[in-house]
Amino acid sequence: MLPAILVTRKLPPEVEARAARSYRAEFNANDASWRADEIAARAAGKDALLVTVADRIDTGLIERLPETIRIIATFSVGYDHIALEAAKARGIAVTNTPDVLTEATAEIALLLLLGAARGAAPGMAAISEGTWRNWSPTGMLRIQMSGKRLGILGMGRSGQAVARRARAFDMEIHYHNRRRLSPEAEQGAIWHETAEELFTVSDFLSVHCASTPRTRGLVNASMLALLPRGAVFVNTARGDIVDDEALIAALRSGHVAAAGLDVFNNEPRINPRYRELPNAFLLPHLGSATLETRNAMGFRALDNLDDFFAGRRPRDLVGDMIL
Repeated sequence: MLPAILVTRKLPPEVEARAARSYRAEFNANDASWRADEIAARAAGKDALLVTVADRIDTGLIERLPETIRIIATFSVGYDHIALEAAKARGIAVTNTPDVLTEATAEIALLLLLGAARGAAPGMAAISEGTWRNWSPTGMLRIQMSGKRLGILGMGRSGQAVARRARAFDMEIHYHNRRRLSPEAEQGAIWHETAEELFTVSDFLSVHCASTPRTRGLVNASMLALLPRGAVFVNTARGDIVDDEALIAALRSGHVAAAGLDVFNNEPRINPRYRELPNAFLLPHLGSATLETRNAMGFRALDNLDDFFAGRRPRDLVGDMIL
């Protein structure tokens, strides 16, 4: 008999079609977010969960899952929404979907860099609200990217993809990573041993690190104060890396000239004060939102489930789970 899986959100049609062929799959037909008690109840008789970054798989939920659940595959690169230690204690494997989001996320980072720097939000508002009167030599002046210093916080796959694109703007690339890259991977980028050093030289700062206990709240008032006055800040990683109140204060004071944000704390209930800022260019977590990428994420999650139920070690097993 085919393994039974619970898919917590509506996935692209091709992904659901493959899941239906390979598993006894229960799907979320209307894409409504299920509460923890609903997920636990629907998991009865299932062998696996296929979840998303919008599902909070915390310790309480994992403890309530039926004993039949052996693996949780998340449709995301990040897995900070899953209580790994609780899963490990229950002997539940956890997998993610790295690699396949890199290019799409890098594209969104460039959109945010350009949109924030060039004042896309107030420009679009002037068109949509009918307040644009005429072209002016001194109207809507903003910041040019070309030739500026781009700081990348977290030089993994997505950070390196952004660096490749930014070089087309003749930007000087700086980065901080826990470990320095090889000269071949650096491609001339300048490594900074600490995040503090990186912030001091970044005319533009783009965040690409994972959400971990070490990085949560890292971008706070003291770190933002290290940026050159008039810097542009962009985040496509995780909202909890940023102290919202500190960033909003820096945007209001002008110390940070503009911000481009695709991720937020408490999504989708973001801090409403962001909407009041004309120098904030905001997107609703679109980093991986292309059909190609979402299909690839789904197929990667299913690849991991296929390996697990075939008795093979999944390629994207996270944590230190021993199978």
